[in-house]
Amino acid sequence: MVLVVPVRWVPVKLATWNVNSLNVRLPQVLTWLEEQAPDVLALQETKLEDHRFPAADLAALGYHAAFSGQKAYNGVALLTRQPPGDVLVEVPGLADNQRRVLAATVGPVRVICLYVPNGQALDSPKYTYKLEWLAAVRDWLKTEVAAHDRVAVMGDFNVAPEDRDVHSPKRWAGQVLVSEPERAAFRALLDVGLQDAFRLHEQPERVFSWWNYGRLALARNWGLRIDHILVSAALAAECRSCAVDLGPRHHERPSDHAPVTATFDSLDR
Repeated sequence: MVLVVPVRWVPVKLATWNVNSLNVRLPQVLTWLEEQAPDVLALQETKLEDHRFPAADLAALGYHAAFSGQKAYNGVALLTRQPPGDVLVEVPGLADNQRRVLAATVGPVRVICLYVPNGQALDSPKYTYKLEWLAAVRDWLKTEVAAHDRVAVMGDFNVAPEDRDVHSPKRWAGQVLVSEPERAAFRALLDVGLQDAFRLHEQPERVFSWWNYGRLALARNWGLRIDHILVSAALAAECRSCAVDLGPRHHERPSDHAPVTATFDSLDR
């Protein structure tokens, strides 16, 4: 008697990228997809209403697309090799008309794309909104992690978790993206059962994912690591690498963010 063990498809490469306008950056995204061939790519700041989303261009490369957008601001999308299921476009119980959340099941993996609010300034109502938003997302993620063995939460979190994720902690002191309440909110996301895929592996020093457009920030590497891939314990055990791809940041008219990718074992054991 031969025992046949079914093989379940698991994404072997997950990626996230704040493209800062998909309309502007579509050629760059298409080129990157052809070169890197991720199984799932989470996009933030697509800045497109749904009827303008370039689903046909992406389908020509073999990608399904789930998306939730609005005119000129925000907008998220998931590009997947396999058809996405159980698509969710908002946090249950959170009244928010900003398009910042998208979740779908791809194979055995629950993939969640987040575009966390920036916060603007510590004394701004937008900062309060950011912290309240993160608290609501944390409660929701707790249920998602409990319901799914493999969960990947990817996106622009607008939080640099530690001083080593900031080119100059002294220069950034007292600003959004690095404040202790924001970092505590980020840690609270991890506490639901997630791990920072980037920190699962030995990394070079001063690796960032966002650089301001001005003041020669990229050339000086004056950046922050604010784009993350958080994974549940099962995915963490299968994670083989996580890195920032600097290539697209050097394009003409680039996004101010670079893609982050993580690779995983391909078989369910």
